[in-house]
Amino acid sequence: MRQIALAVLLCCSAFGANRTILAIGAHAGDMEISAGAVLARHARLGDRVVILHLSLGERGNPKMPPDEYGAQKRREAVAAAKVLGAEVLFGPYKDGEVPRSEEAARFVADVIRSVMPTDVITHWVNSIHRDHSATAQAVLDGALLASLDGIVAEHPPFRGLRGIFFAENWEDKEGFQPYIYVDVSEDLNKWREAVIQYEFIRGSISSFAYLDYYDALSRVRGAEAGKSRAVAFEIEALGKKRVADRLP
Repeated sequence: MRQIALAVLLCCSAFGANRTILAIGAHAGDMEISAGAVLARHARLGDRVVILHLSLGERGNPKMPPDEYGAQKRREAVAAAKVLGAEVLFGPYKDGEVPRSEEAARFVADVIRSVMPTDVITHWVNSIHRDHSATAQAVLDGALLASLDGIVAEHPPFRGLRGIFFAENWEDKEGFQPYIYVDVSEDLNKWREAVIQYEFIRGSISSFAYLDYYDALSRVRGAEAGKSRAVAFEIEALGKKRVADRLP
């Protein structure tokens, strides 16, 4: 079956302990809603989890001034991270203005050097939201810069990054193909508790049914993976290369 050939189900035995997961999102709430169940799972298994929000997403509430809503979203992000068992960091950018630039890549690179993650989760590279695609590019470029001796920054080079995983987001669907499925059957309640810290996810700001969509998506991906609930990720094409002396 094609599903079995392509799906690699990651569970606690594959993840192991002593890992550091860095989730980098364009706006506060992006990584929690799309990958929060996986973050909760890693925290439960004893791994360090860090969430970096490049912007607060402060322009997402038409009923509130950006400064006021940004302060609210910062509080919500801190509360959500606490539920997940994660640390939280905030970037310097404004909602809608995350740049596709050398400066953004260097900022991400220094965060990677500081946090020293084994794994990074971020947006898929193709998106209808410019902030999402800019964030993905900053992560890809920043991961390289973080490893180079010639790049002078606050922290020394870091070369321990094992992989970059692209989360599934309703705004980032172009070309996204589920490749890795993570069993989150035991972590959905913690995910729900975390994401409802955000008002926009509770449904009083946006007409998009975030909670219903991602809850249903976890059922679909779970069915594909043969589990109750799962979260799917895409990876870079080069990471799919396998060399073997016989068919696996």
